[in-house]
Amino acid sequence: MSDKELKRLSVLQEICDQRITQSQAAQLLHISERQIRRLLQKYKAQGPAALAHAGRGQTSNCKLPEELRLKCLNIVSDQLHGFGPTLAHEKLTTVHGFDLSVETLRCWMIAADLWIPRSKRLKRPYQPRYNRDCYGELVQIDGSHHDWFEGRAAKCCLLVFIDDATGKLQHLRFCESESAFDYMISTRLYV
Repeated sequence: MSDKELKRLSVLQEICDQRITQSQAAQLLHISERQIRRLLQKYKAQGPAALAHAGRGQTSNCKLPEELRLKCLNIVSDQLHGFGPTLAHEKLTTVHGFDLSVETLRCWMIAADLWIPRSKRLKRPYQPRYNRDCYGELVQIDGSHHDWFEGRAAKCCLLVFIDDATGKLQHLRFCESESAFDYMISTRLYV
């Protein structure tokens, strides 16, 4: 029995022992006096088992047949292998004529190990690249297109040589575009 049902049982027992009234019990359980009378009548007739929810242990009215689940999973594993739940659902409804929701299919696929949810997937290993230790060991080159002269001259590209260890700017050069030819000229000037 749940905590709620156990609380109801103790309150109904107090009513039977005439320690509290039905109206006090209704206030304690936050239900109507009429419902208290119904519960008390069931409790006296069937005992504590009458307080348990009648639908407990029974299958849901909305549950789909087991044959449908097996057919869908067979089709997904044989013909739609590698499809995600959304695309598999689309194919099952349009091609095969099954009528079920995407979430139902997703749950079935997860239970049958045909789909791994994003939260359970293994993360890709990522090894960070640390900065170099020595000055001059690695120099990175990058180009930045911008209106550097704020309309006073044509737009151009700034080629920058940056030392990886210290982050200092080693060489700067404005050029018309970021091309291999301009990189070669800048590299010659840097060296």
